[in-house]
Amino acid sequence: MLEYYEKKLFLAELDLNDNIAGKIERWQAHKEGVLHRGFTAVLTYQDNIVLQHRKHPAFDGCFDLTFSSHQNFIDENLQSDEDAIYEALKREWNIERSELVDKPKFLGRIYYKARDPQSVFTEHEIDHIYRIELKNPPTPNLDFAYGFKLINKLDMKNFKSEISKLKTAPWVDKIVELI
Repeated sequence: MLEYYEKKLFLAELDLNDNIAGKIERWQAHKEGVLHRGFTAVLTYQDNIVLQHRKHPAFDGCFDLTFSSHQNFIDENLQSDEDAIYEALKREWNIERSELVDKPKFLGRIYYKARDPQSVFTEHEIDHIYRIELKNPPTPNLDFAYGFKLINKLDMKNFKSEISKLKTAPWVDKIVELI
Protein backbone atom coordinates (compact mmCIF):
# COMPACT_ATOMS: atom_id res chain seq x y z
CA MET A 1 0.00 0.00 0.00
CA LEU A 2 1.20 3.53 -0.72
CA GLU A 3 2.86 5.41 2.10
CA TYR A 4 0.14 8.09 1.78
CA TYR A 5 -2.56 5.56 2.70
CA GLU A 6 -0.56 4.44 5.73
CA LYS A 7 -0.31 7.98 7.13
CA LYS A 8 -2.46 8.77 10.14
CA LEU A 9 -4.64 11.68 9.05
CA PHE A 10 -7.50 13.33 10.90
CA LEU A 11 -10.70 14.50 9.22
CA ALA A 12 -13.51 16.79 10.33
CA GLU A 13 -16.33 14.80 11.92
CA LEU A 14 -19.59 16.61 11.15
CA ASP A 15 -23.19 17.04 12.11
CA LEU A 16 -25.81 17.01 9.33
CA ASN A 17 -25.51 20.80 8.92
CA ASP A 18 -21.81 20.57 7.94
CA ASN A 19 -20.71 21.89 11.35
CA ILE A 20 -17.54 20.40 12.79
CA ALA A 21 -18.29 18.15 15.75
CA GLY A 22 -14.70 17.00 16.30
CA LYS A 23 -11.94 15.22 14.49
CA ILE A 24 -11.61 11.56 13.60
CA GLU A 25 -8.85 9.41 12.15
CA ARG A 26 -9.47 8.85 8.43
CA TRP A 27 -9.66 5.04 8.33
CA GLN A 28 -11.76 4.88 11.51
CA ALA A 29 -14.24 7.28 9.88
CA HIS A 30 -14.42 5.10 6.78
CA LYS A 31 -14.64 1.76 8.61
CA GLU A 32 -17.37 3.01 10.96
CA GLY A 33 -19.24 5.13 8.39
CA VAL A 34 -18.87 8.32 10.46
CA LEU A 35 -20.09 11.50 8.77
CA HIS A 36 -17.10 13.64 7.76
CA ARG A 37 -16.15 16.39 5.33
CA GLY A 38 -14.58 15.79 1.96
CA PHE A 39 -14.22 17.49 -1.36
CA THR A 40 -14.43 16.60 -5.02
CA ALA A 41 -12.67 18.66 -7.66
CA VAL A 42 -14.06 18.39 -11.18
CA LEU A 43 -11.21 19.08 -13.59
CA THR A 44 -12.05 20.46 -17.01
CA TYR A 45 -9.81 20.90 -20.01
CA GLN A 46 -11.14 22.83 -22.98
CA ASP A 47 -14.64 21.40 -23.57
CA ASN A 48 -14.00 18.18 -21.65
CA ILE A 49 -14.48 16.90 -18.14
CA VAL A 50 -11.74 14.67 -16.76
CA LEU A 51 -12.80 11.38 -15.18
CA GLN A 52 -10.29 9.68 -12.91
CA HIS A 53 -10.20 5.89 -12.92
CA ARG A 54 -9.67 5.56 -9.15
CA LYS A 55 -6.90 3.49 -7.63
CA HIS A 56 -7.87 3.66 -3.97
CA PRO A 57 -8.67 1.44 -0.96
CA ALA A 58 -12.33 2.60 -1.17
CA PHE A 59 -14.31 2.33 -4.41
CA ASP A 60 -11.26 1.09 -6.26
CA GLY A 61 -11.73 0.88 -10.02
CA CYS A 62 -14.63 3.35 -10.13
CA PHE A 63 -14.59 6.50 -12.21
CA ASP A 64 -14.73 9.77 -10.27
CA LEU A 65 -15.53 13.34 -11.34
CA THR A 66 -12.50 14.01 -11.18
CA PHE A 67 -10.90 13.28 -7.83
CA SER A 68 -12.06 13.21 -4.24
CA SER A 69 -10.19 13.61 -0.99
CA HIS A 70 -10.43 15.27 2.40
CA GLN A 71 -9.51 18.41 4.25
CA ASN A 72 -7.15 17.26 7.03
CA PHE A 73 -6.35 18.65 10.41
CA ILE A 74 -2.82 19.99 10.56
CA ASP A 75 -1.99 20.37 14.22
CA GLU A 76 -5.34 21.60 15.53
CA ASN A 77 -6.45 23.49 12.41
CA LEU A 78 -8.55 22.09 9.58
CA GLN A 79 -7.14 22.80 6.13
CA SER A 80 -9.15 25.16 3.97
CA ASP A 81 -10.85 23.58 0.98
CA GLU A 82 -8.43 25.35 -1.36
CA ASP A 83 -5.31 24.24 0.52
CA ALA A 84 -6.53 20.63 0.53
CA ILE A 85 -7.37 20.83 -3.18
CA TYR A 86 -3.95 22.26 -4.13
CA GLU A 87 -2.21 19.56 -2.08
CA ALA A 88 -4.26 16.81 -3.72
CA LEU A 89 -3.78 18.28 -7.23
CA LYS A 90 -0.02 17.98 -6.74
CA ARG A 91 -0.22 14.50 -5.16
CA GLU A 92 -2.70 12.89 -7.57
CA TRP A 93 -2.30 14.86 -10.80
CA ASN A 94 1.18 16.47 -10.71
CA ILE A 95 -0.54 19.85 -11.17
CA GLU A 96 0.70 23.15 -9.70
CA ARG A 97 -1.47 26.23 -9.09
CA SER A 98 0.19 27.98 -12.02
CA GLU A 99 -1.30 25.33 -14.34
CA LEU A 100 -4.87 26.37 -13.51
CA VAL A 101 -6.83 28.90 -15.56
CA ASP A 102 -8.28 30.33 -12.34
CA LYS A 103 -8.72 29.32 -8.72
CA PRO A 104 -11.17 26.50 -7.90
CA LYS A 105 -14.84 27.52 -8.28
CA PHE A 106 -17.20 26.32 -5.53
CA LEU A 107 -20.31 24.64 -7.01
CA GLY A 108 -22.10 23.49 -3.87
CA ARG A 109 -22.32 20.67 -1.34
CA ILE A 110 -23.75 17.18 -1.55
CA TYR A 111 -24.53 14.63 1.13
CA TYR A 112 -24.21 10.89 0.60
CA LYS A 113 -23.59 7.62 2.35
CA ALA A 114 -22.43 4.56 0.45
CA ARG A 115 -20.81 1.30 1.48
CA ASP A 116 -18.11 -0.05 -0.80
CA PRO A 117 -19.14 -3.63 -1.62
CA GLN A 118 -15.51 -4.60 -2.29
CA SER A 119 -13.95 -3.35 0.95
CA VAL A 120 -14.69 -2.63 4.61
CA PHE A 121 -15.13 1.08 3.92
CA THR A 122 -18.16 3.35 3.87
CA GLU A 123 -18.09 6.87 2.49
CA HIS A 124 -20.38 9.08 4.55
CA GLU A 125 -19.69 12.65 3.61
CA ILE A 126 -20.76 16.16 3.14
CA ASP A 127 -18.75 16.77 0.02
CA HIS A 128 -17.73 20.26 -1.10
CA ILE A 129 -17.73 20.34 -4.90
CA TYR A 130 -15.38 22.50 -6.99
CA ARG A 131 -14.69 22.95 -10.69
CA ILE A 132 -11.17 23.69 -11.93
CA GLU A 133 -10.23 24.60 -15.51
CA LEU A 134 -6.79 23.39 -16.59
CA LYS A 135 -4.45 25.14 -19.03
CA ASN A 136 -3.04 21.81 -20.26
CA PRO A 137 -4.21 18.20 -20.43
CA PRO A 138 -3.65 16.40 -17.10
CA THR A 139 -1.06 13.75 -16.34
CA PRO A 140 -2.26 11.58 -13.46
CA ASN A 141 0.02 10.11 -10.84
CA LEU A 142 -0.49 6.41 -11.55
CA ASP A 143 -0.10 5.63 -7.84
CA PHE A 144 -3.59 7.13 -7.42
CA ALA A 145 -5.26 6.36 -10.75
CA TYR A 146 -5.37 3.58 -13.31
CA GLY A 147 -5.77 6.32 -15.87
CA PHE A 148 -8.33 8.89 -16.93
CA LYS A 149 -10.93 9.60 -19.56
CA LEU A 150 -12.00 12.88 -21.16
CA ILE A 151 -15.72 13.30 -21.83
CA ASN A 152 -17.08 16.24 -23.81
CA LYS A 153 -19.34 18.38 -21.63
CA LEU A 154 -21.00 20.56 -24.28
CA ASP A 155 -24.03 18.32 -24.73
CA MET A 156 -25.08 17.43 -21.18
CA LYS A 157 -27.52 14.76 -22.40
CA ASN A 158 -24.71 12.90 -24.18
CA PHE A 159 -22.38 13.54 -21.24
CA LYS A 160 -24.86 11.89 -18.85
CA SER A 161 -25.27 8.99 -21.28
CA GLU A 162 -21.48 8.45 -21.40
CA ILE A 163 -21.25 8.59 -17.59
CA SER A 164 -24.07 6.03 -17.22
CA LYS A 165 -22.03 3.47 -19.22
CA LEU A 166 -19.18 3.55 -16.67
CA LYS A 167 -18.80 2.07 -13.20
CA THR A 168 -18.82 5.34 -11.28
CA ALA A 169 -18.33 6.20 -7.63
CA PRO A 170 -21.71 6.54 -5.86
CA TRP A 171 -21.40 10.31 -5.44
CA VAL A 172 -20.93 11.00 -9.18
CA ASP A 173 -24.67 11.09 -10.01
CA LYS A 174 -25.22 13.86 -7.45
CA ILE A 175 -22.24 15.87 -8.72
CA VAL A 176 -23.43 15.66 -12.33
CA GLU A 177 -26.49 17.67 -11.28
CA LEU A 178 -24.20 20.53 -10.13
CA ILE A 179 -22.09 20.80 -13.25
